[in-house]
Amino acid sequence: MSRRLMFGCVATLLVAASAISAYTALAAGGPAMGKPSTIARSAFQGFYDGHKDTYLNTDVSNMADAKAMHINYAPAIGRIKGLPEIYLVQGRAASGQLAVFGSEPGEKDYSPLWSETILTWKAGATPTLITSDTQIDKIEKTGKLGERDAKVVLDCPIIKVG
Repeated sequence: MSRRLMFGCVATLLVAASAISAYTALAAGGPAMGKPSTIARSAFQGFYDGHKDTYLNTDVSNMADAKAMHINYAPAIGRIKGLPEIYLVQGRAASGQLAVFGSEPGEKDYSPLWSETILTWKAGATPTLITSDTQIDKIEKTGKLGERDAKVVLDCPIIKVG
């Protein structure tokens, strides 16, 4: 048996044991949440400090966005202030451009809720691939990139770092 296959089998057994253990703990007097199950859901990738993270889109504070993205409309989250930013390039963009996060799990300011910020390349500027919020700040100082608050809050938990 190859090491990779053996590692995969051990990892699968550990995940299954963890799920059974969590279910057993719940059944033994923990909060009654029901039996765990799995669902299929689209996941997306975004950049944070030059690497890709995987995230889910679950809720948004704007009704039109909720309909367009086929996710939950949650107007109450739109009133939350002081959230980290998720940057989305609108219009012209470099090939491979993804959302850019201002934080990720493990950072002191991480939250699954994000204040949506729209980036647009100015006329005459050549779009480059943006992979970090630090890079956004540097490009904005050159006058080639504009930024505006979309006044939208997204619930997009990062489920895998790197």
